[in-house]
Amino acid sequence: RLIDTWAANIADYPSTEGFFASDDYVEYTEDIYVGYRYFSTIPGAAEHVVYPFGYGLSYTTFSVDGITGEKTGDDVVVTARVVNTGRMPGRQVLQLYVQAPQGKLGKSARSLAAFAKTRLLLPGDAQILTLTVPVAELSSYDDLGKVKKAAWVLERGDYHFHLGTDAADTTELSYVLTIRKDRVVRQLTTLVAPKALKKRLKADGTYEKLPAAKPEKAKKEAAMLPKLKGETWMGIWPDTRELKSLPAAEFRKNGMATDEVAEGKRSIASVIREMTDEDLCWLFGGTPNTGVANTCGMGNLPRLGIPNLMTADGPAGLRTNAQTGVTTTAWPVASTLAATWDPELLESIGRAAAEEVRENNIAIWLAPAMNIHRSPLCGRNFEYFSEDPLITGKMGAAIVRGVQSQHIAATVKHFACNNKETNRMESDSRLSERAMREIYLKGFEITVRESAPWCVMTSYNIINGVHASENTELLQGILRGEWGFDGLIMTDWWSTGDPYKDLLGGIDVRMPNGVPSRVRQALDKGLIKRADLERAAENLLKLLMKLD
Repeated sequence: RLIDTWAANIADYPSTEGFFASDDYVEYTEDIYVGYRYFSTIPGAAEHVVYPFGYGLSYTTFSVDGITGEKTGDDVVVTARVVNTGRMPGRQVLQLYVQAPQGKLGKSARSLAAFAKTRLLLPGDAQILTLTVPVAELSSYDDLGKVKKAAWVLERGDYHFHLGTDAADTTELSYVLTIRKDRVVRQLTTLVAPKALKKRLKADGTYEKLPAAKPEKAKKEAAMLPKLKGETWMGIWPDTRELKSLPAAEFRKNGMATDEVAEGKRSIASVIREMTDEDLCWLFGGTPNTGVANTCGMGNLPRLGIPNLMTADGPAGLRTNAQTGVTTTAWPVASTLAATWDPELLESIGRAAAEEVRENNIAIWLAPAMNIHRSPLCGRNFEYFSEDPLITGKMGAAIVRGVQSQHIAATVKHFACNNKETNRMESDSRLSERAMREIYLKGFEITVRESAPWCVMTSYNIINGVHASENTELLQGILRGEWGFDGLIMTDWWSTGDPYKDLLGGIDVRMPNGVPSRVRQALDKGLIKRADLERAAENLLKLLMKLD
């Protein structure tokens, strides 16, 4: 079944109008009205849809009956019986959409709240499916304080539910969830707010103005280090660090450090205390390729038993150095996998992919990729799952569970708001905090909360004026602070953020080249502290302890 809405013309998508307005920025003026949320809500938009989100074909036919809905504890639970009424075996997908009250914030007319897929049903066979929706997940983010600023809120009113087989072919349930008064589900703080977005779309098709952000003060440290130009490291592979030779006996003694951590005989902190400042500066960056790898690695401090952990690109299979002659499995791209609407299948694919990753002595698979299909024009849509954050999050979580069941690290990427490839390293994604949280971060949040990925990779682009890799509010405020992520954060390859600013932003490993000389300069000038480097090293060693 489709994981995107197919309209008649590229101009029918609201993201098209300003897509090429500038190479330096992209304005997400359509706000939360992305994909089917736009076409089901904005007056007149539905007539441009050729194939709706969730649409699909089958070699057999199905009927759906016995639909019930009720609130059980903190959840809305919907059940329905699916019957194969045709002549061939087949599987069916049920999709549950919520229609929230417009309230003060404005809502999309349809939002996917849950989905479920039957087993293989023989002709005449039936199955009862249960779809569960936490009531809290029906909330909206209030970024302007119309109900409660910087909070997820359930606005008072009636929440209607629609069950069907695509976003346009649904039946409204008799059950209605009524919220008597506005309720704050989660109080947060304003983070990664827009600085240059002037307006955003409303549910009635008009636009509302957004408040202008206060200009930032110039930072004093800017003059302490000369600006590092991109060509200084762009496309430059990491150097091989020449390490001092040690007597065999001393090497064996020191090299047991991480083994002793794994055995519970000593702490990670005690190992880090033995690292020199130079060690820490080098650990912050990537390491040269070994074996079949062609995307470099991280670690490599033999004196303390830290191996060279190789990475391999994904997400459509394990990518190796072609010159080695090693061939690997090519899996369908993410958009195709998501069209199965089958998280169990994706988990098994993640497991199989990880077995091949491990077989080739790779530790970290750079997958899954899970940005939103904001526009058909994005050059990396094939790597991403869907226009919908729920599908994105559930599919990403399934891949991660499968990969990490084999003690191989999954890497959720590209965090976040990467929706255009033109000038992708310097283009500013300008969007409201509400759109960011409800649409563009929601899939990442679901995956982090449900499957606890061991690694996250940042995106190239700027987000509301700050590079993703330098974005403290995004990485430490939201990812680590709000979501509780405790894994390793790496940059995308040759990110254009300044290495020491990446470290301060929350990056643990800069890939593939950490520019250790630059990091050391920043340390010597007091722009960063040894504690910042120790934090990064600790996350690297915590990752090491999880790997096979």
